[in-house]
Amino acid sequence: MSDTHTLVPTGDGQSEDWGDFAAEISDQVESFVLAVREIAAGESPETAVSLLLLQVSQVLLAGGRLGAVQDVVPDERFEPDAGDDADLDGVRTSLANLLEPVDEYTEVFDPYGEPPEVVTTTLSDDIADVVVDLVHGLQHYKAGRTVEALWWWQFSYLSNWGATASAALRALQSVISHVRLDAGAQHDAELVVEDRLLAETAASAVAPPQGYVPRH
Repeated sequence: MSDTHTLVPTGDGQSEDWGDFAAEISDQVESFVLAVREIAAGESPETAVSLLLLQVSQVLLAGGRLGAVQDVVPDERFEPDAGDDADLDGVRTSLANLLEPVDEYTEVFDPYGEPPEVVTTTLSDDIADVVVDLVHGLQHYKAGRTVEALWWWQFSYLSNWGATASAALRALQSVISHVRLDAGAQHDAELVVEDRLLAETAASAVAPPQGYVPRH
């Protein structure tokens, strides 16, 4: 959506413009959540990394749009209850099994930190955490709280899931690079992508997501 007018609400924030934008973000969010669940089911382990690379790239486009528009101002001072916390243990465990050879990676937590902090994390945790944040906003949206959903998606993108997804994307891109460029070569790289990645399977039992995080 390139027309700036369609991204800016009028009046009380419940304009048709806001609604159109929210519907598009909701579609992108729901598509990502469903895709991650399908990937975690492990039916096509040989394409898991490639599909995750694609899905994380696409949801970051939604995040970029949220970061580029004006601040969303919620209708209420306090966030309405969106339900219980999301239960992503099944997805998290399945992804950890599926990505076992390359699940753990290191990243710079804040490139502008003094000094920058290098941390160790996992793709399975990071992707599941992104899903938790996105599902929380999705629950508001499906309950008819459009502005609340947009506020949450924007706030959590800037404070958490944007950086988390960006780090995961870099790691996934690195895995693909090693698979494609290091094939048949002997190297001493810290990350070694093993052929068994393509043969890993994952548990398919995944609980439906729900979640509530109070507004700060």
